[in-house]
Amino acid sequence: MRAAAFFAAILSGALAMTGASAAHAQDYAAILAAPDRTDADRQNDAKRQAASFLPFIGAKTGMKVLDLGAGAGYSSELLARSVGDSGKVYAQNASKSEKLEARMQTPAMRNAVAIARPFDDPAPAEAGPFDMVTFFFAYHDTTYMELDRARMNKAIFAALKPGGFYVVADHAARPEDGTTVGKTLHRIAESALKAEVEAAGFKLVATGDFLRHPEDQRAAAVFRNPTPVDEFVLKFQKP
Repeated sequence: MRAAAFFAAILSGALAMTGASAAHAQDYAAILAAPDRTDADRQNDAKRQAASFLPFIGAKTGMKVLDLGAGAGYSSELLARSVGDSGKVYAQNASKSEKLEARMQTPAMRNAVAIARPFDDPAPAEAGPFDMVTFFFAYHDTTYMELDRARMNKAIFAALKPGGFYVVADHAARPEDGTTVGKTLHRIAESALKAEVEAAGFKLVATGDFLRHPEDQRAAAVFRNPTPVDEFVLKFQKP
């Protein structure tokens, strides 16, 4: 009887801990449903499959995140909402973005900072270390810029805490196109990007298939593609 009671107590404690974890799980659906989000961002949710994308990214309360190639800040805002007031998001662009600056004035971005810095030196040293770095649909742009992508990925590696994540999404090119069609087709081959990131010391830990479109021939520019664009999402981790 004593043994049975002992194991019952252990099971009860485990279930309680599981319940507590579930209670504190990130509510990404609520983040996406926030009433102060814009109609334009909600339209982008459908394009980006945000209900799948946001949990895959996995930003949590209190994290410090560097969002590379932030553009107008759609992803940066979702990250800022995910990390909450106890977290921080640095939204990086290579040059100042007026659209991002306008978004920065909204309450949702109170825990975010806009920075204009080169991709191969993306954040001031005092800003890190980061729990996560994200780079969405702009890595391909670096293939035709005057920068060293190996240095860029090493800088990202150095900016992350041990165990930190580097999440990259981009438009897929054909494997044989490698890194040669970034400017013309706005694409990059998944295998080429993966090789570059892993060369910096990262380990691939997850892939997301929710933006895949095998019907895409990957031979046309993404803005004039006759089908939905095939896109890949990769999550890397710093050992």
